[in-house]
Amino acid sequence: MPTRRTTHPRSAVSLAIAALLLPLTACGSDAKETPGPRPSKKPAAAEIPRPGDHEVTLSWKGEKRVYTVHAPPGYTRSEKLPLVVAMHPYPADGKAMAAISGLNAKADDENFLVAYPDGLNRGFNALICCGTEDDVGFIRTLTTRLTKTWNADPSRIYATGISNGGDMSYKLAVELPDTFAAIAPVSGGYLGTDAEKASYMPKTPVSVITFIGGLDEHYGGMDAGIDSWQKRLSCDPREPLKLKNEIRKTTATCRDGSDVIVYRLPEMGHSWPGGTGGSMSDPQAGVDATDLIWEFFTSHTKKAT
Repeated sequence: MPTRRTTHPRSAVSLAIAALLLPLTACGSDAKETPGPRPSKKPAAAEIPRPGDHEVTLSWKGEKRVYTVHAPPGYTRSEKLPLVVAMHPYPADGKAMAAISGLNAKADDENFLVAYPDGLNRGFNALICCGTEDDVGFIRTLTTRLTKTWNADPSRIYATGISNGGDMSYKLAVELPDTFAAIAPVSGGYLGTDAEKASYMPKTPVSVITFIGGLDEHYGGMDAGIDSWQKRLSCDPREPLKLKNEIRKTTATCRDGSDVIVYRLPEMGHSWPGGTGGSMSDPQAGVDATDLIWEFFTSHTKKAT
C-alpha cells in the first residue's frame, strides 16, 4: 500500500531507530539525608494550566517527545473541558497541523483544549507509515497527563488528523480502547496489514466522521477502508445525501451504538476541506471540515462501559 507525504505522495518509510529504555534511578541510599528545603512538587512551568499555547516535553522510552497544548481564553482548571488530539501529516509537526486545521480559533470560540503531538522524525507510527516508535503509548501518556494536569474531561476526548495523522486516528480508536469518544480522520485511511485483520476493530464504541477526496490517489484504499470498518461493526448506512458540488454525505448507525459519517468530495485531492493555511488546506472543497468535526464531536460523549 503506498504512503503519503504532505505535499506529494509519501514514499514508504522505515525508520531504523530503536526505542531505548532509560534505567530506573534508585529511589534511596544509605547516605544520610542532607537537611534543606524539599523540592517543589509543582509541575514544570510549561505544564502550569493557563490560556494560550504551551510546549510540553516528556521522556518517553528514551526519546524526548514534544506536544503543544492550546487552551482557550478564560480557561481555568476548575472546569472540565473537552480535549481534541490533533495529529499532523508526514513530514510535519504540530505547528503545521494547527495551521492546516484552524483548530485553535475553533477552540477559542467553542471552549475546548487542543493537543498537538509531534511525531518523532516528523511522522507517526500509524497503520502504513511512518516510523517504529510506540506512538500509541506516547499518546496514551499525553491524554492521561492532560486529564490530570489540565483537567480535560475523560468522557470527551477526541482524535483527528490528516494523512499520516488521519491514519493514526484509526489506530488510536482500535488500540486505545475506552479512551476516545470519536475520531475524525481527514484524507486518512483504515489501511495496511493490521487493518486487513478481521479482529482489528474497536472493542468499545468510537464514532467516526471522515473526509476523502475523489482526486486523492489513495481514494480507493480509503474508501474501501471505511467500508470495511462499517461491515465489521455491523453499521447500517443510509442512502447518501447529495450536497453541492456533487459531494456525498453518508451516515450510518452501528451495532455498538457508534455513528459513522463519510464525506466523499469528488473535486478534492489529498487535503483538509476548508482549512486555514498551508498546501494541504483546500478552501474550495465545498465544506469546512473543522466546523463539521467539532459539531460531530459535541454530539458524541464516550459511552459508559
